[in-house]
Amino acid sequence: MAFTPTPRGARLARLFVARCLDSWGHPYDSHVNETLSLISAELCANAVRHGRVPARDFHVRLAAEGDGGRLRVEVSDTRAERRPVATSPTEPETESESGRGLLLVAALADDWGVTDRRSGPGKTVWAVVGTASSGRGGTLRQAPHRAAGLPPSP
Repeated sequence: MAFTPTPRGARLARLFVARCLDSWGHPYDSHVNETLSLISAELCANAVRHGRVPARDFHVRLAAEGDGGRLRVEVSDTRAERRPVATSPTEPETESESGRGLLLVAALADDWGVTDRRSGPGKTVWAVVGTASSGRGGTLRQAPHRAAGLPPSP
């Protein structure tokens, strides 16, 4: 799903992920939903702050294995440079007001990384989180392309 590269777009993307997870049986107050919503918020904020290209949306893709054992969120932007390094991020200076987002992603996700964007220029930052369900492999189920039922923003 495409979102405008604005703080409002990042907020709507987080709500989209939370809504999809809820519809897949992971309620809003569940550990899985809260974890993936936080990871999504961080990745989307980075796409808005560091990956923004004027007049270019960022995209969010959410997928689950058929048995629900692992969930994957991908955030793609069209800025190919400024790729985060997919190693353990370094701690920012104590007084710094930013630079902790990827530390949170690395701490919360089972795995994360950066790849080239599939459909054009740019990059995709992804994270995978396991659920309490079976860890067996399965087919991927994708979130719908329209965010039907999202609550309106103020």
